[in-house]
Amino acid sequence: MACGGFTCSKNSLIALNILYIIIGFILVGVASYGITANYVNSISIIGGIIACGVFLWLIALLGLLGTYKHNQVLLFFYMVILFLLFILQFGIACACLAVTEDQQDKLIRTGWAKSSDKTKADAQRVFGCCGLDSGSQLEYANSTDGNGHPSCADLECCKTSKEKSQCCYMDQAENCTCNPCLDTLRGKITDALKYSGGIGLFFSFTEIFGFILSCRYRNMPSPSHVPLQ
Repeated sequence: MACGGFTCSKNSLIALNILYIIIGFILVGVASYGITANYVNSISIIGGIIACGVFLWLIALLGLLGTYKHNQVLLFFYMVILFLLFILQFGIACACLAVTEDQQDKLIRTGWAKSSDKTKADAQRVFGCCGLDSGSQLEYANSTDGNGHPSCADLECCKTSKEKSQCCYMDQAENCTCNPCLDTLRGKITDALKYSGGIGLFFSFTEIFGFILSCRYRNMPSPSHVPLQ
């Protein structure tokens, strides 16, 4: 049967949903690896990644079930969810690619202020930095505006320091021997936005492709129901 027929559309939808299942496993695997390797200890970050993976599994299972049974109701809900995801993901991907440096700094500062001490400690440990910027390096966890940071005493830049700077040990030294996190995070955020935007655009087009394909497949008569001439 030529591609574009019932069987080809069915197999294409099955392959697409298997891809979503694999991506879901990758997301959950990344979260599990982050915990095992002790890179990230924040429950909110890990929970968010796992939730995305589980959500993809549920969508993929809905699509597989609807495709296998050629169920009109399941395929309809699958189409609606894919279309909504396409709109959401396409808009987010475009926004990621359009973010300016000033907007990135504002996002970083807002995110830092709203982050828990555990999340800040993870960022400081992974990136080897202390505090958000040179001003916040002297502000500690109980800062009312959220610019404070957890102790940096366990960081490598503090352990190798010849003089005990204030950001490490809270004494009266003026200069911090650790770099602030803002510059490091800015570079990481720039790369992350670029890659996230590109990957988001790619997967948004797979979602609109799945929407069109499922819409077409849904309206096709099943060969087993076609009366013999």
